[in-house]
Amino acid sequence: MNSAVNIPYRNLIWLLTALVLLAATLSIFIGSNPVPILRAAREALSDTHSVIALILTEIRLPRTLIALVTGATLGVSGAAMQGLLRNPLASPGLIGSASGAALGAVVMLYFGFGSLFSLATPVGGVVGALSATLLVYLLAGRQAGTLTLILAGVAINSLALAMISLLLNLAPSPYAVREIVLWMLGSIANHSMDDFRILLPGVLLGWLMLIGTGRSLDALTLGEETATTMGVRLHHLRWRIFLAVALSVGSAVSITGSIGFVGLVVPHMLRPFVGFQPSRLLLASGLGGALLLLLADIATRLFPAGTDIKVGVLTSMVGAPFFLYLIIKSRRYQL
Repeated sequence: MNSAVNIPYRNLIWLLTALVLLAATLSIFIGSNPVPILRAAREALSDTHSVIALILTEIRLPRTLIALVTGATLGVSGAAMQGLLRNPLASPGLIGSASGAALGAVVMLYFGFGSLFSLATPVGGVVGALSATLLVYLLAGRQAGTLTLILAGVAINSLALAMISLLLNLAPSPYAVREIVLWMLGSIANHSMDDFRILLPGVLLGWLMLIGTGRSLDALTLGEETATTMGVRLHHLRWRIFLAVALSVGSAVSITGSIGFVGLVVPHMLRPFVGFQPSRLLLASGLGGALLLLLADIATRLFPAGTDIKVGVLTSMVGAPFFLYLIIKSRRYQL
């Protein structure tokens, strides 16, 4: 049986915030080559275009910010989806947003639009995420139940992955295949501040749309009929969360590539610490997701030089066993 962990909510938020700031600081300091960060910061602020200043402003800082924002997006989106569907095994990609974003970005890479203008891949990712989410909702219907929405999401996810496989199969050159495959593995390295600025508007808009949904998600834990009698407009709530997840996850994934399991693992781990309240889980999961992805990105830099481990591979290696543990645990409770 699930049991809450008796930690004051405010203390939990402060602890997670402190850990995120510590991980972000470590992320700036840790790299393949030692860099005097304080000196680099002074030179960057004084507009001295030295090598160490460029390493800080063009490599370390954007990598840290993208990891922080992407992790927070996956965490809060996972918490919102689990609260909406009342299923602890739900993830941000369940409604097709992640796979749709991947398909949109892969289409841009396949046809070479990414090399023509910098916004091609992010725009493709956002359009793909919104299109996949819309298809899920249209396929399920307005009055669909939770199970129907999940099945519609599985169908659209399968379709998007099949289309990606087809594009890989038809890729005109081995270089194109390699570019697409490496992007799909998920990576926060080799991104600039321009990439961070590109993903930020969609992510922030998605976050803003999730503000104020906490009370409705709390009411939904009592059942859809009870929540409706309490004034929750279920149809409006679904659209709002679906669009928020599609915008934020689509914007993030279009830059970083596919990074799995963060939105599944983090909300499930933190749920007992917030008393199983969806409204409190949103902020906690955002901080937890940022912390997890920052730590995973730091871990990729600790491998021997020349070993290019993608952060999406590392999160999958951690998340897949945890997902199996959740399945075994849920089966035990059913016996």
